[in-house]
Amino acid sequence: MSFEAGDLGWLVPYLILAVVGMVLVLAEAFFKGRDHTSLAGLAVAGCVASGVASIVLVRQLAGSEQHMLLGSMLVADRTSYVLSALFAFTTAACALISPAHQKEHGWKIGEYYGVLLLSASGCVMLAHAANMVTVFLGIETMSIGVYVMTAMRRRSRRGNEAAMKYFLIGAFATGFLMYGMALIYGASGTLSLVEMPAAIARTHNPGLVIAGGFLLVVAFGFKVAAVPFHMWAPDAYEGAPTPVTGFMAAAVKSAAIAAMIRVFGTALGGDITPFGALGWASPLVVIAAITITIGNITAVRQDNVKRMLAYSSISHAGVLLVGVCAMGLGSSSAQASLVYYLIAYSVATMGVFAVVSYVGSRGRERLLVDDWGGLASQHPGAALAMTICLLSFGGMPPTGGFFAKFYLFKSAMDVYSGQLLWVVVIGVVNSAISIYYYLRIVTAMYFRDSTQPMAPTRSAGLLFVMAACPLLVLELGLMPGFWLKLIGG
Repeated sequence: MSFEAGDLGWLVPYLILAVVGMVLVLAEAFFKGRDHTSLAGLAVAGCVASGVASIVLVRQLAGSEQHMLLGSMLVADRTSYVLSALFAFTTAACALISPAHQKEHGWKIGEYYGVLLLSASGCVMLAHAANMVTVFLGIETMSIGVYVMTAMRRRSRRGNEAAMKYFLIGAFATGFLMYGMALIYGASGTLSLVEMPAAIARTHNPGLVIAGGFLLVVAFGFKVAAVPFHMWAPDAYEGAPTPVTGFMAAAVKSAAIAAMIRVFGTALGGDITPFGALGWASPLVVIAAITITIGNITAVRQDNVKRMLAYSSISHAGVLLVGVCAMGLGSSSAQASLVYYLIAYSVATMGVFAVVSYVGSRGRERLLVDDWGGLASQHPGAALAMTICLLSFGGMPPTGGFFAKFYLFKSAMDVYSGQLLWVVVIGVVNSAISIYYYLRIVTAMYFRDSTQPMAPTRSAGLLFVMAACPLLVLELGLMPGFWLKLIGG
């Protein structure tokens, strides 16, 4: 592996998150027993700097220009920097809403902010991954941090149980990931995602490629919580502190999809692999259809808001897998559609979990749908923010979620011979079903009376995220062309 000092300039967004994360972990030693707001401020500053650096670097790239870094272990291109900026935004939003939640619910742990940024650095590594080794390192860096943050409320038995389940399932998925990578390496003789297509085309062991591809489908299925690998998600979402749940739903899922774009869209995509992309796309598209359907149907039956959002997230994972299949089968617009979907989904997710953090208090976290009764009369701004973000989840115009689903399903329709038409129909039908359980929360907020006054958790950072996310969701819906041009679609 060759190293050039100039490569570091292209990796500034990653380096900022990693360095600031390490500084924050060490800084906790000097803030024992003090207010951790200053640590949160430093975390937000690091995220903003990383996001700005990503925007500056993406503007220096012309069209599809890309640079291979650190001996082709990482790649710098438009997609990687747009996703890096997205991860910086979601991490900053999580850091902004965390201090109020920590204070209200009694889990003031300063190391949290350092672990948060280190986990975000793993997400950025996945966005830049150009080698199976960096895919593995990025996933583990991201995942280990999230395991720790899930158990940050040490006195919460539910949180400890959720963290243990998440950790054990994550370790299980890592085994599939490593074995799948090993089989593909045995068949191709390379770990480079750029060199892999040509190497696989010359392989004398096509069976290893198919088996390795299937194992990678299972591994990433666990990471994105696709059915039937989703059983950890509802418990982890419910047991984790609400800001951490938002980070899991937005950044972690988006980073896993970013890795799938690199692995299945670049290395294993097209007709160069044995049996074409059907080697892995056939099972993956079936998993996508089942995930969309079961996620939505199960969400309809949930009374706990966080569990409802967990199953909603599972359903969105299924839609994203449709885009991954479309990209692997040759759709030219699938990658841009996937990135746009990730942006719209992540922004709405952080907005929703900001409102969930705002509504809950130490005495009553208000996680049941009935607990949201009368929110519109007492706190109309919070109810409006929640409504906009939920409508975006459901794909209602003029929100970003509407165009996200439109562009992604359109890219799937572009696949040769309409191979994905049936799963697009399933996705559209399920989008209509999802409106029901999103409107359950809206109905409770606007058409039911509260049994007692609400005492929300307030902070300037929390209110900022609650205001910014719905506005950005509407902007994504009103000006989708700007974002598609930025992404390169």
